[in-house]
Amino acid sequence: MKTKDWFTDWFNTKYYHILYKNRNTSEAQLFIQNITELLNLKKSTHILDLPCGKGRHAVFLNSLGYRVTGGDLSENSILAAKKFENDTLDFKVHDMRKPFNNKYDAIFNLFTSFGYFEDDREDILILQNIKNGLTKDGYFVFDFLNAKLVKENLVKQETKIVENITFHITREITNGFILKHISFLVDGKTHSYTERVKYLDLEKMTSYFDKVGFTITHVFGDYNLNKFDAENSNRLILVAK
Repeated sequence: MKTKDWFTDWFNTKYYHILYKNRNTSEAQLFIQNITELLNLKKSTHILDLPCGKGRHAVFLNSLGYRVTGGDLSENSILAAKKFENDTLDFKVHDMRKPFNNKYDAIFNLFTSFGYFEDDREDILILQNIKNGLTKDGYFVFDFLNAKLVKENLVKQETKIVENITFHITREITNGFILKHISFLVDGKTHSYTERVKYLDLEKMTSYFDKVGFTITHVFGDYNLNKFDAENSNRLILVAK
């Protein structure tokens, strides 16, 4: 039986991790190094990586000397991440829609992990929780896709074979959402999932940030921290306080 939220099902399956197993780790690490240097984060900084998946970014942040907590809704992902725990790295199951018990010096929301919800109020609630979960001078780092570029370069159909599984992928933009339909056959059974992310451009995100009292300090368009250009940038990266 499917649960209400698509991400609760899909992110908790092993197939999600198989499909995305070849994500570019070096690119992710370059971004994290660049952003922590730019913000001049002291080694005493306590960073929350939310959502953290299986912990690859949290582990790298921790290797740079930071105290890191990773939070994610997927119990399977947190179980996998917990094997990396140490005195300055811990992981816990957490729904972004719930307030935090602690305050953090920086909160990172990386690699398009936002905009899952039908109702804008839920997305704004998440930002409010993040704002409330930061220390007085804490930073929020938000890394999202560039919606305009995605729209203009939408790959409508694609097939990927990973670990002998053939993933059939179709994409569309409908009712303000970027949809990615994924289907595949395993052991004679067809599995189907749909990833759904809200079409959020700089203007819309700025309005969200304004609503919760965030002040945007930087806007970047890629992991090298080049200036954002709506026509050409791969990412929409916002830093706020």
